[in-house]
Amino acid sequence: MNADVHTSVTRIADLEQRSYEIQSRPKTAWETGEYVFGRVTKRPAPGVRIENPRGRRVELMEGETVVGALGTRRATRELVGGWRDVGDDGLLDILTGGGVLGRVTSASPFTQTPVELEYEGHVVIDDAVARMSDYGLTAPSTTPAVPVVLVLGTSMSAGKTMTGRVITRVLVENGYDVAACKLTGAGTYEDVLSMEVAGADPIYDFVDAGLPTTVVPEATFRDAVRPVLGRLQESDVIVAEVGASPLEPYNGAAVVDMLEDHVAFTVLCASDPYAVVGIEEAFGHSPDLVAGITTNTTAGINLVEQLIDCSALNIQNEAAKDPLEEMLLEALADA
Repeated sequence: MNADVHTSVTRIADLEQRSYEIQSRPKTAWETGEYVFGRVTKRPAPGVRIENPRGRRVELMEGETVVGALGTRRATRELVGGWRDVGDDGLLDILTGGGVLGRVTSASPFTQTPVELEYEGHVVIDDAVARMSDYGLTAPSTTPAVPVVLVLGTSMSAGKTMTGRVITRVLVENGYDVAACKLTGAGTYEDVLSMEVAGADPIYDFVDAGLPTTVVPEATFRDAVRPVLGRLQESDVIVAEVGASPLEPYNGAAVVDMLEDHVAFTVLCASDPYAVVGIEEAFGHSPDLVAGITTNTTAGINLVEQLIDCSALNIQNEAAKDPLEEMLLEALADA
């Protein structure tokens, strides 16, 4: 029996093309990253969709079956919960568009109600439970020697993905072979796909490393993402996005530490000017550029530049392209 919809976190295992069985397991035997089969309990709210393995958003219907992966989410502006919060009723929520499964314990009033599933069992292949870690990338566990443009945020939804996309496009237009990656966050596919649209090749994220989200022990995270970094060695430059903020429990601080010696340029995408000050104080140094939501108006740009010794640009504005290009090329020339 195969599911009606396989979510994008299943793409590394190619479950759409495999035969598998479904076996119910007690919650005491569950683990992060295991693939789980569930049935939609009621029709989702209008506009609520999930990603399939190609990143396309699809609508679900009551009674359809879905395969996702057990995980934990700690979103400051959307959903909080995880598989450890699932009760005896076996009800799961789809915590991300990419198919991370758990039970919501806290939700922003501004986010849509998640899709609810009834647990039917775990995906079993060749008599073993299928886990994301079984399909994660393998490669030499090395840190890239090529220069890195690091895109950080003060929170989720601060403008990081759009910023990474614009930076990628500028570098590609200047003849650079760009590799792109999203190293922390909660599993979806669209963010890293947007880098590919901008011209990055190859693209990877932590799902490729076998993680549904990066809310995992730091040692587990580091071991998982090192092979991803090892796959990026052949490029001229890496654009690396850190999802959420480095102060949240997604291991962003570990990424900063792992890449620190190779970062040529740092962009901080901020939700507001004062959040820039908070990140600067936490890490003890200023970014090279502030972008994101706080730069949507000249008032925000002026306040950022007043509060810290750093330039700010609304990089979605065409007038920002030339100064952004100049800063990036100068930084890479000195790398």
